[in-house]
Amino acid sequence: MTGLPAVSVHRAVPGVSVRVAMQTGCGPYAYIVADVEPPGPGGESEFLHTVPEERLPHAFPPAVWEGIGEGPDGVAATVLLTDGGFHEVDSRDHGYRPAGREAGRAALAAVGPGPAPRDQGRQIRVNWPGKPRPKPGEGTGRRPVRAGQGPGGRASGAP
Repeated sequence: MTGLPAVSVHRAVPGVSVRVAMQTGCGPYAYIVADVEPPGPGGESEFLHTVPEERLPHAFPPAVWEGIGEGPDGVAATVLLTDGGFHEVDSRDHGYRPAGREAGRAALAAVGPGPAPRDQGRQIRVNWPGKPRPKPGEGTGRRPVRAGQGPGGRASGAP
């Protein structure tokens, strides 16, 4: 969302949420919820936040904004950060930057011009209104199990 916008978000996308939780040692951890709306008068992007300091220290929103600029570069929007979370030890800027980037990508996917971001295992989870639901067994590395079957595809109760 830098420079002159080539395109703008044309409808509101409320409740885009991203959780970053790297499971290797210490952090990073980040959690944000944002509403993405069409740009205001003049077509310029803007970033606002209403999250109290005890929910998200005010040192982290600038990293979220940097990440949003990396995601849908060149797309104008108004982004309102409505909720967030942090961990006193594991939260750092390099957790909030990818959270912002994925939130921007999710908003674009919701309005049409961008590809949908993919959850990255347990490390990055992204949700937005209209997110396609995975098909049974998709992304889990397991085969779907039909009703009445146990693990391995055997009928329940079969030896």
